[in-house]
Amino acid sequence: MVKRENFKTCEQSGFCKRNRDYADNALLLGNSWSSPYRLSPESLNFKKGQLEGIILKQSAASDEPIRLPLSITFLKSGTARISIDEEKRQKREIDLRHGSLARKERYNDAASWSIVGGLEVNINAAYTLMKDGTSHVRYGPDSKFEAIVRSSPFEIEFKRDDKVELKLNGRGLMNVEHWRPKVETKAEEPKEGDQVSKTPAELEESTWWEETFGGSTDSKPRGPESIALDITFHGYSNVFGIPSHAGPLSLKETRGGDGNYNEPYRMYNSDVFEYEMDSPMTLYGSIPFMQAHKKDSTVGIFWLNAAETWVDIVKSKTSSNPLSLGIGERTDTETHWISESGVLDVFVFLGPTAKEVIKSYAELTGFSQLPQQFATAYHQCRWNYVTDQDVRDVDRRFDKFKIPYDVIWLDIEYTDHKKYFTFDPLTFPDPIGMQKQLEKRGRKLVTIIDPHIKNEGGYHIVDQLKSKDLAVKNKEGNIYEGWCWPGSSHWIDCFNPAAISWWVSLFKFDSFKGTTSNVFIWNDMNEPSVFNGPETTMPKDNLHHGNWEHRDLHNLNGMTFANATYNALLERKKGEIRRPFVLTRSFFAGSQRLGAMWTGDNLANWDHLAAGFPMILSQGIAGFPFAGADVGGFFGNPSIELLTRWYQAGAFYPFFRAHAHIDTRRREPYLASDPHRSIMTQAIRLRYQLLPTWYTAFHEASVDGSPIIRPQYYVFPGDEKGFAMDDQFYVGSSGLLAKPVVTEGASSVDIYISDEEVYYDYFDYTIHKGPGFKRIDAPLESIPLLMQGGNIISRRDRPRRSSSLMHWDPFTLVVVLGQSGDAEGSIYLDDGETFDYQFGAYIHRRFKYAKDSSVLTSEDILTKGTKTAAFLKRIKKVRVEKIIIVGAPHPWVNKGKVVVTEGAKTKKVSMTFYPAQLRKASWAVVRDPDVAIGSDWSIQFF
Repeated sequence: MVKRENFKTCEQSGFCKRNRDYADNALLLGNSWSSPYRLSPESLNFKKGQLEGIILKQSAASDEPIRLPLSITFLKSGTARISIDEEKRQKREIDLRHGSLARKERYNDAASWSIVGGLEVNINAAYTLMKDGTSHVRYGPDSKFEAIVRSSPFEIEFKRDDKVELKLNGRGLMNVEHWRPKVETKAEEPKEGDQVSKTPAELEESTWWEETFGGSTDSKPRGPESIALDITFHGYSNVFGIPSHAGPLSLKETRGGDGNYNEPYRMYNSDVFEYEMDSPMTLYGSIPFMQAHKKDSTVGIFWLNAAETWVDIVKSKTSSNPLSLGIGERTDTETHWISESGVLDVFVFLGPTAKEVIKSYAELTGFSQLPQQFATAYHQCRWNYVTDQDVRDVDRRFDKFKIPYDVIWLDIEYTDHKKYFTFDPLTFPDPIGMQKQLEKRGRKLVTIIDPHIKNEGGYHIVDQLKSKDLAVKNKEGNIYEGWCWPGSSHWIDCFNPAAISWWVSLFKFDSFKGTTSNVFIWNDMNEPSVFNGPETTMPKDNLHHGNWEHRDLHNLNGMTFANATYNALLERKKGEIRRPFVLTRSFFAGSQRLGAMWTGDNLANWDHLAAGFPMILSQGIAGFPFAGADVGGFFGNPSIELLTRWYQAGAFYPFFRAHAHIDTRRREPYLASDPHRSIMTQAIRLRYQLLPTWYTAFHEASVDGSPIIRPQYYVFPGDEKGFAMDDQFYVGSSGLLAKPVVTEGASSVDIYISDEEVYYDYFDYTIHKGPGFKRIDAPLESIPLLMQGGNIISRRDRPRRSSSLMHWDPFTLVVVLGQSGDAEGSIYLDDGETFDYQFGAYIHRRFKYAKDSSVLTSEDILTKGTKTAAFLKRIKKVRVEKIIIVGAPHPWVNKGKVVVTEGAKTKKVSMTFYPAQLRKASWAVVRDPDVAIGSDWSIQFF
């Protein structure tokens, strides 16, 4: 299990403890507490959608108030941005201790990595200065949003439709630790036998100037510099987001109490292997984006800070009438955000829907990458496939047992003694031949490349890293040396543009010898993981490009490395530009633009299987939906039941990869005996059958930020019973509702239906009507999967060995009739490889069945571009081979024929009707209507 003693608690993190104590003191003082921050009325200036001013902090240690420049910017998207800096540091009017080379300013460059758009200012925002000195700004769609800025104490209240949604500093917990010189005092030597104790002030100051943990001392040359702010969501009892943590989707309270946590949620990207369940403990990546949801309303905030961050959550109930016995009671969620350094930079989203909040966030940080199609299929990995012949054998055995897969992965042992950009000449003597075998079936190879570079003389990569001065430095400005898989190592500094350019050059085919165009990259250990470092990472006083301290940008580090690798894969050969595939373990806001993530080193047990979906759902609603968990569990040996159920669950992970530790038994699905091998094979084949639906969901994520798998609250924002549910989900907008089995020995599940629509079992069309819980039989061979009425689902039914071999296969459309008798769905399809879709090389069709006319139609909804015509010509022979109508009307029983019209051609095609049986719906099938997937057509059923 995880070694908790290697990682700090809030009590052991000086700035977290100080700010928590600050909050406790404010609570203790109650109404007598007053925040020492006030906005100078004389400093206010509103111009072209931006309010600027100076916040003054009163400090007992200074006669003059501390000046904190404030800007509140109102964006066209309806988002508000609040930024607070510290004037003295901003002007570099401070002294650094220890002769440090670090920058004097607060770190203000996170936006250059995370923000890619959405910053257009709303110059029509309307400003009013009221008689009481408060500033009111109307903004957003139809001016329905309002920000009310109060001066003394400083506070911002946000309203939508004149109702308070959230407040900043409403509890007065804002705290900006300003620069102050260290006053050196000579402590008196205690006499023998004296008890030595420190005052509370001395205890607090003891963590201002240095901190020691795990045998490492942080020199803190800038002294205390944390920032903190309370943000209260009014009337909201559920908050979501701030991944990654191994806990429920609906975040728990963190100040103790029955079922709650005692620690704040921590965001400090760390190598936490064998992580524990139901914990606010930090994991590998961080996205400081939180949503609050109540009936038919969602709001959110994005805390743009890359330093170590803690978030406390408390829920409080209030009632306007103490005698109301709970009637009219309101629950507020009070959050307290605490970061070690940097500027305060907060974005506020007022919704009103989760879709709008997530889209606004994604407009800022970027939409999820549209991956190559192979990346959405099944991946086979372990640490390690030990030789190139081992890889070939695994490949052949998948084919022998007719199990599809698209990618095989190589962990660190493929290298020549842990030297990246090499193959071990003894165990991988013919990597090109190995890749050619994979290419015959359209398969890919992924190799691991980590940021630590082996420090060994004569290794050309480390020699270049040193000579070009592209490595992270220690606090003295010398190249930093730490320990990781290769032993003594140095770390590339991907904050440096020159380092990125060099990294890109290493992936050219003449540099990374032994690789071909079907090789893609896995970035692991990029938190960064340093085996002999504090908390298994770098010292915070290390220095990066521009002399920024590592403490300032730690949570960005993994993203910058993935960014360098993404750019390296764009064009490995001049003129050949393809969509990269990069898997990253560490991430931050914006990493979704670069590839996929996974939940790290999980365990082969039922708890970790169950934890996968809440974690993946959390990633999805935080803007990074291309997420998965290691199928089978990384550590340990799963039982055959657990492994089988994990494949059934993994078939619904957006990123579907099996992976295992080097010490585990081999567990490729073909090694199991029947019936388990067949059941796992069927789960993988289900993923391949539904790849058109999955790829369409990936496309939706890439254009509007929608989660690929969607929680209940997102799909049904008005159903309070479903808000906290995190063990079932919808796949994109397809209407597929899944609840894979994640408990040992289960033979059924209770699946929750929010609406009054009719649902059908995906496999046998058993009818289930909502709302409420429905018991679904789930023997080992079964996956609980329902189809919501009113949808049309696209799939490809012909089993193939890989997704690339399905490229020209025909489609099946499943028309799932709803209560109204209508149905609708869409499909997105492109070449699955290049960026030509950006120039119109794709199809995007909407299918509609209308009860009134009994007609199914296909209509074009694409935006044409320069490459549209050529793409449509390429795929004109790709057809629809089958149409299944679930819930077919009984009058069709004697119909026998349908009329198909495509262009000027009209013909009659046979239809077979199957009547309802017991609880199973009637259905009909039209075989080979012979219409093109990319053309306009209609089918008249009656």
